[in-house]
Amino acid sequence: MTQPTTTHEPAGERLRALAEAHGVLTEYWDFHGNLASPSRQTLTAVLGALGVPAVTDEEIESSLREVELAPWRRALPQTVVVRGGVTSPVVVHCPDGAAVTVTAELEDGTRRGLAQGEDGTPARDVDGTWTGQATFLIPDDLPLGWHELVAEVGPAQGRGASTCRVPLAVTPDRLELPAALGERGWGAMAQLYSVRSRGSWGVGDADDLTELVSFLGDEGADFLLINPLHAAEPTGAMTPSPYLPVTRRFVNPIYIRPENVPEVARLSGPKRSLVQWAFEEVAEQDLSSAPIDRDAAWKAKREALEVVFDAGRSRARQRDLDRFRAEQGEGLERFALWSALTEKYGAGAEWPEELRDPASPAVAAQARELEDRIDFYAWLQWVVDEQLGRAQAEAVASGMALGVMDDLAVGVHPRGADVWSDPEAFAQGIEVGAPPDMYNQLGQNWSQRPWSPTHLAETAYAPLRDMARTALRHAGALRVDHVIGLFRLWWIPAGMGAHEGAYVRYDHEAMVGVVLLEAHRAGAVIIGEDLGTVEPWVRDYLASRGVLGTSVLWFENQEDGWPRYPDAYRRMSLATVTTHDLPPTAGYLADEHVDLRERLGLLTEPVEQVRAEARIERERMLARLREHGLLGDEPSEREIVEALHRYVLRTPAVLTAVALVDGVGERRAQNQPGTDQEYPNWKMPLTDSAGDVVLVEDLPANARLESLLAAVRDEVGQDRRA
Repeated sequence: MTQPTTTHEPAGERLRALAEAHGVLTEYWDFHGNLASPSRQTLTAVLGALGVPAVTDEEIESSLREVELAPWRRALPQTVVVRGGVTSPVVVHCPDGAAVTVTAELEDGTRRGLAQGEDGTPARDVDGTWTGQATFLIPDDLPLGWHELVAEVGPAQGRGASTCRVPLAVTPDRLELPAALGERGWGAMAQLYSVRSRGSWGVGDADDLTELVSFLGDEGADFLLINPLHAAEPTGAMTPSPYLPVTRRFVNPIYIRPENVPEVARLSGPKRSLVQWAFEEVAEQDLSSAPIDRDAAWKAKREALEVVFDAGRSRARQRDLDRFRAEQGEGLERFALWSALTEKYGAGAEWPEELRDPASPAVAAQARELEDRIDFYAWLQWVVDEQLGRAQAEAVASGMALGVMDDLAVGVHPRGADVWSDPEAFAQGIEVGAPPDMYNQLGQNWSQRPWSPTHLAETAYAPLRDMARTALRHAGALRVDHVIGLFRLWWIPAGMGAHEGAYVRYDHEAMVGVVLLEAHRAGAVIIGEDLGTVEPWVRDYLASRGVLGTSVLWFENQEDGWPRYPDAYRRMSLATVTTHDLPPTAGYLADEHVDLRERLGLLTEPVEQVRAEARIERERMLARLREHGLLGDEPSEREIVEALHRYVLRTPAVLTAVALVDGVGERRAQNQPGTDQEYPNWKMPLTDSAGDVVLVEDLPANARLESLLAAVRDEVGQDRRA
């Protein structure tokens, strides 16, 4: 673990000006309500990671001049992102006196000339050339999509004519809800890996997802929110957390159901036996309430999938695979190559120096040598993509308005595929986390690399665009974890403590716009996880763009500490009773969150005080439920859980969700923040109040779940099965 440093030299005025010019905040309000400032050392390191020299006074002055002149050295900005339906100005720089025309070349091949607007900015000397500025107006009727802006600059001052082309993204001003949803909808949420059937291989998979959405669709649900399905390590120990993947673009093949691969039907008897024997290695795990063993499950599945892959494909199926690889392009090929190299050299191991650059001749030689393994890992992505597509199709066929709601993690593993495949996309020597708060007094370091805002603009936000597009391939909605990361992130320089970081701004107008454009094309809804410290203007901004926020009942309180009334909730939100960072509601009501934190030594206050605060919180909530006629004098645990969900359903929230764990009486938490090895995070299979495993095929006959779903349907006034 990185030991915090003690150096905190104040930053000078010129360094602070340079930092602000590059989007690095030089002041922020800490959790005590005090105005805090990053040190000189922090700002210097963060600017260095942005490619801005700032160690000496001379470097600071030079960098200040550079940031002022940089826009004037380009005819057009690197990438232009605007809103559809709005006339937007774009600034053009060219030799003073030169004739300039600007054209929008649209995706369909048509061209639109841009009118010039007024611009009284005086010309200036730029690197010895007298340079002027002009403003052109992007019309409000351009279609949504990815286009190009083309500036044609005529000869002037002894220079010839030139042409500048840059990407132009026209994004939705506001993302509208799908018509199929109506005024509002409800659904469920579950950790997919935990929801297993008798045919699972120890881990819930795409087939279980298909069965689950079919059941919930019949019950009247509009969506199912699941955990991120991002890929983890292909070999060795698999990181349990779905929020620390090796890539956010591709899927963990552990979610494949091997028997459902079409080629299995064509296997010879002996080879089919190999698949069956692999399944039998882990079949008993599906009936165990012990923590899920991903490594054993993936070992068995991998053995079976190797057999299926080696058997080959028909001509038509091979053509489909080839099309998939062509469509996913270089991103998939590099991920498959990284997986093959990881298989050969080890996950997380120190690879030979010559293999750390994906564009090196040594890597090219390895790619030729490992061609068959690259084919295997690309094939896995095709197979899991097909199976997830089947799940979404079943969700829609069952009557769901949205279907699968995927989840997008906030970052990736620092030694994962994304960082290796596109190192320039990430800030070097920086990790992401959070400043100190009441729960983590030294701050948090999440061991994730942040995207470089400079690289994003230079590449037309390709990493973000590709990631969102892939995540929405087979989903009707996307939850964006820590959505404030599209606005700013807490950067922690290497070797410094988490409390010594600084906030770095991103171009949120462009970032949000790109996500909305991909969601619009997919016909999907975007939900931003905006819990915790989020400025009110950010929530207002997201709502104005049609992005839903997140409301959790236990966190929705008035200033006096009492629970917020239902009609005071935000309309533009996904409202729930609980979240995966809390115990299921039955456990929360029994103070199991307090017991667990005490047992793990996580409490920062006396346990008696924490228990008293939990009791007051619970008593106030029960009082609110009685105010609304939702609870009697001596309610059972089940009645309280149902009343809490009825309470949330009475809010104006566009979407509400029921946690599957609440439906079956589960008490164990999936994740205990602040722990790593101390608690089996992200490993708990679905069980009932007695600790017995609940399988997918058992859900329709589960009396407690059916009672909760009936209460939900009664509250929203619908019963599709009636």
